[in-house]
Amino acid sequence: MTKAPFWRLSAVDAAAAIRSGAASAEAVMEAHVARLREVNPALNAVVVDLSDAALDAARAADRARADGAPLGDLHGVPVTIKINIDVEGQANSNGVVAFKDTIAPGDSPVVANLKAAGAIILGLTNTPEFSLRWHTDNPLHGQTFNPWDRAITPGGSSGGAGASMAAGVGCIAHGNDIGGSLRWPASCNGIATIKPTQGRIPAFNPSAPAERPLMAQFMSSQGPLARTVADVRLGLAVMSRRDVRDPWWTPAPLNGPPSTAPIRVAVARSPTDLDIDPEIRGLIDRAAGFLSDAGYAVSEVETPNLDAAWTLWRDLISTEIATLQAPQMRQLGSVDFNRALAGILDQATILDGEAYMRAIGLRSRLIRDWLAFLETWPVILAPAAVQPTPPPGADLADSATARRIFSNDLRWISALNVLGLPAAVTPIGFARGAPVGVQIIASRYREDLALDAATAIEARVGSMTDILWER
Repeated sequence: MTKAPFWRLSAVDAAAAIRSGAASAEAVMEAHVARLREVNPALNAVVVDLSDAALDAARAADRARADGAPLGDLHGVPVTIKINIDVEGQANSNGVVAFKDTIAPGDSPVVANLKAAGAIILGLTNTPEFSLRWHTDNPLHGQTFNPWDRAITPGGSSGGAGASMAAGVGCIAHGNDIGGSLRWPASCNGIATIKPTQGRIPAFNPSAPAERPLMAQFMSSQGPLARTVADVRLGLAVMSRRDVRDPWWTPAPLNGPPSTAPIRVAVARSPTDLDIDPEIRGLIDRAAGFLSDAGYAVSEVETPNLDAAWTLWRDLISTEIATLQAPQMRQLGSVDFNRALAGILDQATILDGEAYMRAIGLRSRLIRDWLAFLETWPVILAPAAVQPTPPPGADLADSATARRIFSNDLRWISALNVLGLPAAVTPIGFARGAPVGVQIIASRYREDLALDAATAIEARVGSMTDILWER
């Protein structure tokens, strides 16, 4: 287990090696610090380097083990945190120059849970301004590059998290997802993730001057990115622990009751107007075949109304931004950010008070339809992005390209946020030479079913990052 360089260990294996004494936390951290310094200058994925403090914490972790102290599930394991949640004593800049001195007075629940499990923060990862672009770039920290190819985006908004994880910096990366910001970077970088059910992982920023709008609270999830599905499962378990500061946190078990075998998988038929690349379609078929080989009962099926869910997501999030956030965003954001924001808002219908309330009511109906479908088909296999990974800044290229990425390429990703359903992404192969992930959807609080299916696919695909590192 410990013959590979320590930075190549999974979180599960690193935690086991440290716990057993096969490796010291200091040695594991030294390997990750060296890897950070080797690859990050070309990637700009980690934008706040906390390696000195991390090495001190690793030495303390070794002393605690030697003293016989209780060890958490991630004792001594290096992790990274996206720079849009609070880490006590660090700036939560959210990629915005004006927020560079917004020092967190305490830890967010995710950070507190990771620390309580013994994880050690190696650094903070990059995000676009206000975490509101499909590509990761900002005037404060600059652009993040995809470790596979600088000519393709690492995604956004957790692009720094995705790029760092694929490059071997840290064992688990934290990210968050309000419209695809976990799943899109996972697909772009050839790694795994899960967007949990809303309420699974507690969320709160002590530095926030005001609460987020209602639908932003309901459509956003914190979550782990990792190189293996087992590490995603471990990260989810650690991050999900109770924190009283989130009133929406739900004490749901991580594993639900067993499903009747064979578990039925719906290979989702996409809307007829969706332009799906033939290579992507072939990769979905490949994933369906792997699940069938693993004993799942797989059929192509018409799902409930994806377009209605996506339109509702688009209009709700855009209405809240336009009403409560856009004036500050426009004032503090860069020229590029304002172009991206306009590209999003121009495609949406900004709702008045009555329409906004009716839209919230429609959300309940759509969720009910999808939950009823998932009673018959407990797992849905769907694309992540339906087109190959675009170049950096494609969302700014022209209005037609921005519209295509927003409404076509990522429709299957963003629609799920308004439904609050858990969705995993795991690598399935390559399109145009770039890594591609497939999306696996399950019912509320059945992340275990999504991750089980992701594991079955991973068993056939193997490790994408091993391919990257051995090129």
